[in-house]
Amino acid sequence: MLHLRMIIPPDRTTSAVELIESTVGATHLVVLPGAARDPVGDLVTCDAARESADELLHRLREMKIDQDGSIAVENIDLSMSTRADAAEEAAPGEGADAVIWEQLAESSHEESTLSFTYFSFMLLATMIAACGVVLDNAILIVGAMAVGPEFGPLAGVCTAIVQRAPRLAARSLTALLIGFASAILVTTVFSLLMTWMGLFSRDMLDGARPQTSFIWQPDPFSFVVALLAGAAGTLSLTSSKSGALVGVAISVTTVPAAANAAVALSYGEFAQMGGSIGQLLLNLLGIMLAGTATLYLQKKLWHSHRGRLKRRLRRG
Repeated sequence: MLHLRMIIPPDRTTSAVELIESTVGATHLVVLPGAARDPVGDLVTCDAARESADELLHRLREMKIDQDGSIAVENIDLSMSTRADAAEEAAPGEGADAVIWEQLAESSHEESTLSFTYFSFMLLATMIAACGVVLDNAILIVGAMAVGPEFGPLAGVCTAIVQRAPRLAARSLTALLIGFASAILVTTVFSLLMTWMGLFSRDMLDGARPQTSFIWQPDPFSFVVALLAGAAGTLSLTSSKSGALVGVAISVTTVPAAANAAVALSYGEFAQMGGSIGQLLLNLLGIMLAGTATLYLQKKLWHSHRGRLKRRLRRG
């Protein structure tokens, strides 16, 4: 269930309340006339099943409540109510399959911002991965994959393609390009510093690395895994199964490939650098293709669900 809290201009409160009352899967409606002060309006709250929430939000935005008032949405971790149970049962479909497109677009926009935090995670993850590739340490590689923030902009690209949002696409691609370019540059300097300190050496990079040599040697399985990870990651973002995103992060070699490219560049090992860049691009392409295809499929199912919900509303 989701909890909606709205500030509604008084001239639209009646229409909004009627919409909520007619929405299958909405319950616990509360109306507090004149309670809001900034902006001035009526405070209206309700709970809605995930299956019904996207259509309800879409219609509330058609009433321009988001422009002249506000709409806030929160996840409900626990709801002990027979009315809530009945609302979820009445709503068509399953909550885990529901996509809240407004929420997805908002989170994609936030995760694709070139912020200090984004840069910090990208740089730190790549430097951790650099230590992993030089030491041939799989644990460090996995840790770097988990720290890397690159799936946010990748999801932003996929969302932008499906939702036809060129600004989000440009923002996400910029975050990816600048993020990885900066990470490779900084990690190259980091590798040179570690070499000067005697902690890295060319022999360590060129020696046998059974745990990490795959990073700069892309093969068909690299693309297959990227496709599977892209689909799984997109599903984890659009559903209530967000915990699966950690597993997705440690299944693709984007950050480690960037790190290997940086270390190879610091030693003039251009063959390794080329292989690492190829691995990076292969993974990014696979994730974006699978993520976009998954969102297209979900959007098609969502349109079908919306049609069923509208027919149900008319019967009601």
